[in-house]
Amino acid sequence: MFTGIIQALGRVASIQTVAEDCQFHIDSGDLPMANTGLGDSIAVNGVCLTVIKKNAQGFWADVSLESLRVTTLGDLVVGSAVNLEKALTLATPLGGHLVSGHVDGVGRVVSSSTEGRSLCCRIEVPNEIKHYIAAKGSVCVDGISLTVNRIDAAVFSVNVVPHTLLKTTLSTCREGCLVNIEVDVLARYLERLMQRDSSASADTEATQISFEFLKQNGF
Repeated sequence: MFTGIIQALGRVASIQTVAEDCQFHIDSGDLPMANTGLGDSIAVNGVCLTVIKKNAQGFWADVSLESLRVTTLGDLVVGSAVNLEKALTLATPLGGHLVSGHVDGVGRVVSSSTEGRSLCCRIEVPNEIKHYIAAKGSVCVDGISLTVNRIDAAVFSVNVVPHTLLKTTLSTCREGCLVNIEVDVLARYLERLMQRDSSASADTEATQISFEFLKQNGF
């Protein structure tokens, strides 16, 4: 699990094709690697990857064909900047929101414009995940925890403050850019709870979760 608070900007040092998969060598920049071990997880642009080799300057990770298919990692080239975050521990401040590193879909930047010192980005997401995104809720964009300002059908907007622009790849966010989207995991669990089990017998005594049940119990 991660928090969506980017710890360093890295760069793709090399990409090696292995069968239909890839192996990435990531220059980790300012990300501390001393306490990182083989098998540890690092989020790269919001995609959870496993460290298979490392040195003082960075790490290597395998990227499966599935990850290449459902994320933007397949679009990266040598020299591409990437957002990096190490997996959280129980002692890690949860500055953003709980992020799994499992991308739900690829979004497209519809527009970006300056608002004061911030950058306002409007991002269109696939129809199958748009209902998970709520105004003033959390969304993960290329590994970055952001707050949703407004929603218009499948397009949502976020404001990126100067510090985030300086420390992440969103400084280069332009119309047409593709970004990894992970919705708030709580929204997925709530949807699952709200679904009635069609296989349950009529005389089941299990409590059915409904909007009325949630209201009566303080939600």
